[in-house]
Amino acid sequence: MRETPEELDTLQSLLDSSLSGSTAHLRSIVEGRTITATRLTGVLTGMCTLALSTVTAKGEPRISGADGHFLHGRWHFGTARNAAKARHLAARPAASVAHMRGEDLGVFTHGTVEELNPENTEPTADWQELLAYLRDFYGDDTFDWNREVVYYRLNPHWMTVYAPDLDKLTGT
Repeated sequence: MRETPEELDTLQSLLDSSLSGSTAHLRSIVEGRTITATRLTGVLTGMCTLALSTVTAKGEPRISGADGHFLHGRWHFGTARNAAKARHLAARPAASVAHMRGEDLGVFTHGTVEELNPENTEPTADWQELLAYLRDFYGDDTFDWNREVVYYRLNPHWMTVYAPDLDKLTGT
């Protein structure tokens, strides 16, 4: 867990407002079967496989997998700079991600991506921190981190969590 108290408060507010503003159908499924921001950040550790949804220039949806890392209360993920999803996100930065673990956990997020290590401009202020984390996780020589891969942060405007049995997630 790398979240500050302020980041946890922001995440909890997002979870609360997203659920309260959702349809009655979704609320009937999720209410009473969700977890707090603090518990969520304790569950989403390491690499989490994401289903990432982007949109083509023709408005057609595309879904693909991505290695997701939930850090500071937001999803971070990367892809090859020449991947179709990189082109989609450069032109249309709205995206959705889902992380599911069978019937025990579903984390669904909609937002806008922010490119963290653009090829021809300065990276974001926190890129070096993320890069150190990624190099530790994947290995320092796995990629040419500046030229081969592009990393994104999904800045969420909506997120909900379905977790009907916390004990299954935490192994208690």
